Amino acid sequence: MTAIRLLLVDDDPLVRAGLSLMLGGAEDIEIVGEAADGAEVEALSDRTRPDVVLMDIRMPSVDGLTATERLRARPDAPQVVVLTTFHADEQVLRALRAGAAGFVLKDTPPAEILAAVRRVAAGEPVLSPAVTRRLMDRAAGAAADTRRVRARERVGVLNDRETEVAVAVGRGLSNAEIAGTLFMSVATVKTHVSRILAKLDLNNRVQIALLAYDAGLLEEAGGEPS
Repeated sequence: MTAIRLLLVDDDPLVRAGLSLMLGGAEDIEIVGEAADGAEVEALSDRTRPDVVLMDIRMPSVDGLTATERLRARPDAPQVVVLTTFHADEQVLRALRAGAAGFVLKDTPPAEILAAVRRVAAGEPVLSPAVTRRLMDRAAGAAADTRRVRARERVGVLNDRETEVAVAVGRGLSNAEIAGTLFMSVATVKTHVSRILAKLDLNNRVQIALLAYDAGLLEEAGGEPS
């Protein structure tokens, strides 16, 4: 079994030490590096080649949001899980839009943080559609109408089948569940998801879900995530 290479980024040395002790004991996790600020992330990522970065969102010099944006814009970027002390935060939503695969609270039980790292390493998001919906609702405001127009323009490049898959992803369905709902094979679902990511210049399922919410696709389909 190949170990998941994990990079820890947090300005608090006690938090880093705790995470290292907590996660480094797992047989399938290898802590390949630690950083105290987002400014260190790109260079350290180049040296250590992590699969997953556990990223604090608030740091004094370069915050986790900026570091996530920079990292996820690079080719072959590692997955990012944001660490935060807040359940619903505008910065968390911005990090998700920038390509983070999800977020975990700093007081999350160790087993759940470990599960989150494993999930994103396997290419799965680590937040439920219900949590995503709360984040979207919190961020709703004067910019919501503008986001809706822009999002609808972007999803306009999708064909009908791809739009159905995007809605299903927004509802939090797995590939197997989408296959059963839309009467196609899992392999076909994966192909559609890959095409959606490419057409919309996105890099994970969370971003598909956010764009589907922004465009109002779930409302039009008559369902909200549970």
